[in-house]
Amino acid sequence: MKGIISSFFIWFGILLSQCNLYSQATYSITATGQITAEVLPVFTASETSQMDFGRFSPGPEGGEIVLTPLGSVSVNGSIYLSSGVHNPASFYVTGDVDAAFSISLPVNPVILKHTASSRTMLVDSWNSYPSPGIGTGMLRNGFQTVFIGATLKVGTLNDNPVGVYTGSYEITFDFN
Repeated sequence: MKGIISSFFIWFGILLSQCNLYSQATYSITATGQITAEVLPVFTASETSQMDFGRFSPGPEGGEIVLTPLGSVSVNGSIYLSSGVHNPASFYVTGDVDAAFSISLPVNPVILKHTASSRTMLVDSWNSYPSPGIGTGMLRNGFQTVFIGATLKVGTLNDNPVGVYTGSYEITFDFN
């Protein structure tokens, strides 16, 4: 009987040690998480229409041609406008829907050079629609057209001989 009791305690000890091992075991569970990232549209601006002061003849005192962002043209001084095309520049600006942006126009006059001589004219008094400034533009539906006007300073016919005058300028669009 002593052998049976000894065997019982040995088996009971083994069983108890096995239970003790299971009670000390840790359980882990794995869960899956989700990640999201959103790429916004790239902001772009491209010229869709060149600024064109049209065709004209300088008078004896010269003067200036004022071209508004909305396309109206007026003359100060002795300038004789010819029939033909004149239009403000336009830029197509795209990006994130309802993003605000700022418009910075040239600060200094821009020089137009005669294509066949060294004669020049100046363009200054830049303006735009929407107006220049911080956050004045808004990309409704992800786009907006910005119109640019300016004033062309014209000398006499001697200062500005017949021909074509060209130049370039930079407009800065900052996205807020």
